[in-house]
Order: sequence, then structure tokens, then C-alpha cells
Amino acid sequence: MNGDEPVFKKSKWGTSRYVYNPNNPVGLALIVVSSVLVIVMLVLMENRSGPFAPSPSPTWSPPASQDPWPFPATTP
Repeated sequence: MNGDEPVFKKSKWGTSRYVYNPNNPVGLALIVVSSVLVIVMLVLMENRSGPFAPSPSPTWSPPASQDPWPFPATTP
């Protein structure tokens, strides 16, 4: 590997697109880290865990009193 290589290089697929350069150690590290992060996020999405976990459903609790509210007026 040559340390004089740039971290990013122009892509062969477009005119203004840049990609990581695997000939540079930093570029190779960025490729590995990006791949690991994508795989971890896909696994978390598939298992519906972490930030992709469904919010817990609210639990029902009975009212404190069974009296009707508002209390009916006794005088008109």
C-alpha cells in the first residue's frame, strides 16, 4: 500500500462522485467501519431492537374512584 494515495478518489461511474480509496490505510479503515455499521444497523432493524424497538403499549389502570364525574348537581 502506498501512503501517498488520497483518502478519496473520483469514481469511474460519474463525474462529480468520490469514493473511499482502499489503497490508502485511512480509506480502507473507513470502508471496514462503514460496512460494520451498516451490518449492525440492518441486524437491529431485523430484530426490532435498540432504536428500532416498538414503543411499549400503555398499561390501563382503573380510575381512582367509581363515582360519576362531574358529580350531578343537587340544586337547580
